[in-house]
Amino acid sequence: MDEITDLPIDLPSVCRKKITAAFDGGRITSDGGVMLLSAAERRIGIIDRLWRLIPDRRNPFLVTHSVASILKARIFAIACGYEDGNDLGFLRTDPAFKLACGRLPEEGKDLCSQPTLSRWENAPDIRSLIRLTYALVDQYCHSFGSAIPALITLDIDDTVDVVHGRQQMSFFNAHEGEYCFKPIHVYDVATGRPVVVILRPGKTPSGKEVRGWVRKIVRRIRKHWPDTHITLRGDGHYARPEVMAWAERKGVDYIFGLPGSKPLHAKVEAFADHIRVVRAEQAAAAVRGYTEVRHGAGSWGCERRVIARIEATPLGLDNRFVVTSLADPDPETLYAKIYCDRGNAENLIKLHKSQLKSDRTSCRCPLANQMRLILHTAAYWLVLAVRDQIPKAHKLATAEFNTIRLRLLKIGARISETSHRVKIAFAAACPEASLFRHIMAALKPAPA
Repeated sequence: MDEITDLPIDLPSVCRKKITAAFDGGRITSDGGVMLLSAAERRIGIIDRLWRLIPDRRNPFLVTHSVASILKARIFAIACGYEDGNDLGFLRTDPAFKLACGRLPEEGKDLCSQPTLSRWENAPDIRSLIRLTYALVDQYCHSFGSAIPALITLDIDDTVDVVHGRQQMSFFNAHEGEYCFKPIHVYDVATGRPVVVILRPGKTPSGKEVRGWVRKIVRRIRKHWPDTHITLRGDGHYARPEVMAWAERKGVDYIFGLPGSKPLHAKVEAFADHIRVVRAEQAAAAVRGYTEVRHGAGSWGCERRVIARIEATPLGLDNRFVVTSLADPDPETLYAKIYCDRGNAENLIKLHKSQLKSDRTSCRCPLANQMRLILHTAAYWLVLAVRDQIPKAHKLATAEFNTIRLRLLKIGARISETSHRVKIAFAAACPEASLFRHIMAALKPAPA
């Protein structure tokens, strides 16, 4: 195979000069930007936080690959677009990945192989996974440093992960028409930071289930920030009486989407008729208005504040509702500014699921799939840490992860090792050379 690879490739001539190509350029990597991820890991310490929670029962004198190096190789690979563990079959010899994992590109041992990686993805038991999941919440809290926020808004939502076979915990979801998982994602949309991602069956969560997850997350956050005010935000799946009653007892605010009902539509009928008349008088394409009512469903046991958004068009009325414990602000601000900002959480889920491929939950055991979600969340933290160092005025400051990967991580570099140093030679024509320098300098640890 090597002999075939070394054969020159004939290409069309240019300006009457013959062009040939061959794979003989030496130790060149196509992922030179992995060094940014390594610097980001040294800054935020997400991998260091995780590997210490996985028990290693191996004989320390016979260990070739530490748990830390195994997790680093896997998480760096995910961030660089290699979501499949089989990709470690060739990445284990890549000089940039070896260097990022603390090994010399030439003299250092190769990184772990795919079988070793798979064993460690399946190694953590339920207790270890609980600790690892809590560690993600701890990472979120520690990311603020000493600047404890006065209030935070946590967006909670679930997404569809189509299964790759009849895996444990997979359910047939009639709405999706697929066997799937529906993991819960929790984000702080204001900062773009993930809080936690939890694997669960492919069905709509019950009120008791949601209350259980929310209680655990809020309790963990309050261990770090006992005085921080927390607001929960989600769609109609989470407007469950068990969740709202618990939040009210614990001093947690909420704003949830609320499915419409005949009694609820009847309460806003007078206002909806006014909006309908205004639209007809103005002959407008659409007229929108906001109002609020006190409403109590049969399962609630009390009345709560419900905000209604009424929109009249030539096709009829479109009524949307949210239920909230917030006394302020006015209905329009609460719906249009606060609740509708929930849509940004879906963009963050897209980064996690589609651009970091966290829907590759293809293991048969649910514990291994939860471990994969944890690894992908760690990769999310690293890419986010790189993006956060980009100046706000730069065009990449709000770029999606695919763009960050293309412009900053997938950079070709020649890596050479001598007896005294290792040199990484990036392309002189790299379009983001100045930005790369800036990010690397910003991620450099402060002198002790």
